[in-house]
Amino acid sequence: MGSNSSRIGDLPKNEYLKKLSGTESVSENDPFWNQLLSFSFPAPTSSTELKLLEEATISVCRSLVENNPRTGNLGALIKVFLSRTKELKLSAECQNHIFIWQTHNALFIICCLLKVFICEMSEEELQLHFTYEEKSPGNYSSDSEDLLEELLCCLMQLITDIPLLDITYEISVEAISTMVVFLSCQLFHKEVLRQSISHKYLMRGPCLPYTSKLVKTLLYNFIRQEKPPPPGAHVFPQQSDGGGLLYGLASGVATGLWTVFTLGGVGSKAAASPELSSPLANQSLLLLLVLANLTDASDVPNPYRQAIMSFKNTQDSSPFPSSIPHAFQINFNSLYTALCEQQTSDQATLLLYTLLHQNSNIRTYMLARTDMENLVLPILEILYHVEERNSHHVYMALIILLILTEDDGFNRSIHEVILKNITWYSERVLTEISLGSLLILVVIRTIQYNMTRTRDKYLHTNCLAALANMSAQFRSLHQYAAQRIISLFSLLSKKHNKVLEQATQSLRGSLSSNDVPLPDYAQDLNVIEEVIRMMLEIINSCLTNSLHHNPNLVYALLYKRDLFEQFRTHPSFQDIMQNVDLVITFFSSRLLQAGAELSVERVLEIIKQGVVALPKDRLKKFPELKFKYVEEEQPEEFFIPYVWSLVYNSAVGLYWNPQAIQLFTMDSD
Repeated sequence: MGSNSSRIGDLPKNEYLKKLSGTESVSENDPFWNQLLSFSFPAPTSSTELKLLEEATISVCRSLVENNPRTGNLGALIKVFLSRTKELKLSAECQNHIFIWQTHNALFIICCLLKVFICEMSEEELQLHFTYEEKSPGNYSSDSEDLLEELLCCLMQLITDIPLLDITYEISVEAISTMVVFLSCQLFHKEVLRQSISHKYLMRGPCLPYTSKLVKTLLYNFIRQEKPPPPGAHVFPQQSDGGGLLYGLASGVATGLWTVFTLGGVGSKAAASPELSSPLANQSLLLLLVLANLTDASDVPNPYRQAIMSFKNTQDSSPFPSSIPHAFQINFNSLYTALCEQQTSDQATLLLYTLLHQNSNIRTYMLARTDMENLVLPILEILYHVEERNSHHVYMALIILLILTEDDGFNRSIHEVILKNITWYSERVLTEISLGSLLILVVIRTIQYNMTRTRDKYLHTNCLAALANMSAQFRSLHQYAAQRIISLFSLLSKKHNKVLEQATQSLRGSLSSNDVPLPDYAQDLNVIEEVIRMMLEIINSCLTNSLHHNPNLVYALLYKRDLFEQFRTHPSFQDIMQNVDLVITFFSSRLLQAGAELSVERVLEIIKQGVVALPKDRLKKFPELKFKYVEEEQPEEFFIPYVWSLVYNSAVGLYWNPQAIQLFTMDSD
């Protein structure tokens, strides 16, 4: 590109890029590389500009694809980069701005070229371009060094070993982005890749020893949320003579593309959004999720998933079992804080799910925290704003709650945490409410939203499972939470009656017309009855295990007692209705004895007195309600497209042509 390159639109005509992609071989020792790598131009700040860059890159790339088998210039560029990275750590320590800037530029060009190569050719063809040897033009030698593997190892080393300073921030981001690009071949396949170059290099060979160090570095990048350096943070001090050409070029680093060739950097509009305030943290998290969700190789389990499953707290001094590979330690308190603060993004919620589900050390630590509200409240806010979230984000938030509610200690403690003034809950002013009651309100609201909009049985099932897990531990339910439990039952009851009426009318209609296909009301009725039974089991579980703690629920039951009449003799609910019916009858009798025109306070007082008088042995015991989250078979069929959709939508400074994407449809959630 050289010092004359100033606009993206000029790139296809740039003399240095023409020489790189042309028919003439350029030796890795040629001064040309210093000229090529001394460039800067304004950073793209929109998808339109990124698309322009992509289009400009494609024209250069196609020329290189055609000529590289004869010139080997791609290999020469990579060797130039590899030789420079050997001195990168020393350059950072010595504040050698020009050297780091040019090395970054080399990596940026490689990343742009690699992205187009991966999009436009098979993995086998790609590998040939990286194994070219100049000594036999037009021929590919099986004995030649594998520059692709060497490049990948170098990137891992750069990410893990180079100290994060103002002058190394951009090259660290670029190294992570290049690794994401290296793995992006999945985007161009409809099926989940189970055998690929990524498996070959990342799961064995010289890259494997970097596994735990890479995962640890990416986690710490997420934890620290380091912002890009401010403009001018790595400009040389002004020299009296102006500094000459090199000074001019290096100064371009601070104000041109190379300060922030990421959408989340200084001067970028995207930087205003919280999840993009740290491009390094964002890219690190995306790469971590991609690595964690690689499928196992045929003979080797995914080492990055193994590392995520087994890492421990820095406070834990117990030795790692010898059977656990890729183990390391990290500060759990810092990780917990970062997870609590970053839940506005899909990828942070997916990381939380991954850690809770797969790492028992993390799960145990989180459940022992005395400030669980810091984690639970952001998750509830995701569910509360279900209309604004994509379905995957909602599912992840809901499954996190389900995993947490598997623990009885969690279910008890959330009712002991009292919250004040929940500003985002707009249906009703909640000046004071327990975390447990708020959780119930939000989950019930999610069920009601699902009933009227998406009608997703999977979402219904998981919401009800979380409530069921909590039900035996319900304590001091807020009156509004108790009302909403009964209101949900009322809504289900009305829906049941409506479907029953439709089924009856449909049956009558079928007697007079055999030609018209009828809706399957029997199936609809079966589903709604399953949900009603689940709600009755939740209410029953609370009554049998913690009746004396929940006068507000008894009050709500009595207030809406007529709702339950139709289910007393229904064969699907008869058994579970016994306790509900007993409670309603017992307390109704006591209220009748107390006389008419009773105030709310007086009714609650009678309920509290009656709880003591009600013989517990009269309540029939049912098996404890306990639901455990079980990941579906072949979870990669869900998670890999999901992760790559996050990369596609959230990776800063990377653009892929939507028409080339095969893994998922671009108009889906």
